[in-house]
Amino acid sequence: MYTPVLKTKYKEEIVPALMKEFSYSTVMQVPRLDKIVINQGVGQAIADKKLLEASVKELTDIAGQKAVQTFSSKDISNFKLRKNMPIGVMVTLRKDRMYEFLERLIAVALPRIRDFKGISSKLDGRGNYTLGITEQIIFPEIDLDKVTKIMGLQMTFVTTANSDEEALSLLKHFGLPFKNTKN
Repeated sequence: MYTPVLKTKYKEEIVPALMKEFSYSTVMQVPRLDKIVINQGVGQAIADKKLLEASVKELTDIAGQKAVQTFSSKDISNFKLRKNMPIGVMVTLRKDRMYEFLERLIAVALPRIRDFKGISSKLDGRGNYTLGITEQIIFPEIDLDKVTKIMGLQMTFVTTANSDEEALSLLKHFGLPFKNTKN
């Protein structure tokens, strides 16, 4: 049976390294990657419904799993927005698909960003990390000829870490290319 490379790496290399680094007494204390949520806001979908369908297809191709539409929760008259209008697309990856996506992101997609110098190392205070990408075309699954509009997307890496320090260490061990910060 196939197991993703990063899953094997986590079990064999990352867990022992983190146990040593933070001196955990048991393997169950070691933080792990719980899920990756990929989200794309499509505010222009109010005027153009085809944009939302294209966005669903693109995100499904990127993630390898069916993306779902998200809907507005309240009326905002300044944006011509009504409650329950489709305004975004999201997909949640767990287990093997999550590791496969992370591997593709690190090895293929991030190096394709123009003038790439690393990603910011700012976490949310609860051990989760959100990475914003300005163009969805960095993913090789996207066919440039079929792209109707270049849009950004957000990826949230949800970990079981208790602190930002632990989560940052976990993500660095996975190979996410953080900028060199002076602490």
